[in-house]
Amino acid sequence: MHNKPMENEEVSFKELIATIKVWCSYLLLQWKLIVIGVLIGVIGGVAYSLIKKPTYTATLSFAVEDEKSGGGLGSALGLASSLGLDMGSSGGSLFTGANLAELFKSRSMVEKTLMSPVNVDGRIVSLAEMYIDNNDWREKWEKDPNLSKIQFLPNSNRKLFIREQDSILGVIYQNLSKKSLSVAQKDKKVAIITMEVSSTDELFSLYFCRALAKEVGKFYISTKSKKARTNMEILERQTDSIRRELNGAITGVAIANDNTFNLNPALNVRRTPSARRQVDVQANTAILTELVKQSELAKVTLRKETPLIQVIDEPILPLNVEKVGKIKGGFYGFFLGTFLTLVFLIVKRLYNTYI
Repeated sequence: MHNKPMENEEVSFKELIATIKVWCSYLLLQWKLIVIGVLIGVIGGVAYSLIKKPTYTATLSFAVEDEKSGGGLGSALGLASSLGLDMGSSGGSLFTGANLAELFKSRSMVEKTLMSPVNVDGRIVSLAEMYIDNNDWREKWEKDPNLSKIQFLPNSNRKLFIREQDSILGVIYQNLSKKSLSVAQKDKKVAIITMEVSSTDELFSLYFCRALAKEVGKFYISTKSKKARTNMEILERQTDSIRRELNGAITGVAIANDNTFNLNPALNVRRTPSARRQVDVQANTAILTELVKQSELAKVTLRKETPLIQVIDEPILPLNVEKVGKIKGGFYGFFLGTFLTLVFLIVKRLYNTYI
């Protein structure tokens, strides 16, 4: 009773060995096809290494220092609040960590960067034109009248582009975001972000990496400090307005005093304009004093709300290059050719056996 399972296992093992021997004999008989497949794979791998252009990677790392303004400063700005101003922190957590990394890969930032001017062989062109030239798109557009005359001049107004230009920029953006651009915060505990740009043109990788970091930096600083800057500008306008009112009131007091010079003391009603102007002077003086103080506090808030982007490592020539050598290409081709040939032979035998 207890020997039957062992006998069944022994039979199954013998059947497995026999099946393996049959397959090995079959594959040995097909050694010519296997050799041909391996040779094709090796030749293909070497050919790929010769055709494949090297990839140049530009790497840039930076840190963001964002000093939040304290709550005490906002509570001190009583007059600013009465004027409809919000002097609290404006930055929040909109651009932190993964959000900031996604900002680098956003379409608006990439397209603005593509309009940046660069010097290529003595010509000032946009990065978009440089990308188009590197990929030989102009040659393909020669027979299309809608595309042959399209140009992307440096610093062009993106809002004025026609449909074809939008489509081309969309294709460039998709290619860059999926294949060339990588932005990541490698360690969440460290506020250092690393950006990598890879392409087959060394100068394009270098220029695009630097230009994108510059464009995102300007947008980031402008957005984070926008509220504080707006508040400061409003306070400055209010200060100038009150100062003009005060100057007018002071002039009015002088005029009223001139009109009441040597006035009969019994005619006090004639002194009313002078008294009213004097009240205006005192009120405007008090308001102007407070506004000047709030303006200075607003300047401090703006400095606190303006983040500092510090570049740690900037890409420099020569860039890191990655290319497939002949030996590596032949090695990969050997394994790929062997694998595909064996799969073909196995599928062929199974097809002939069971179908």
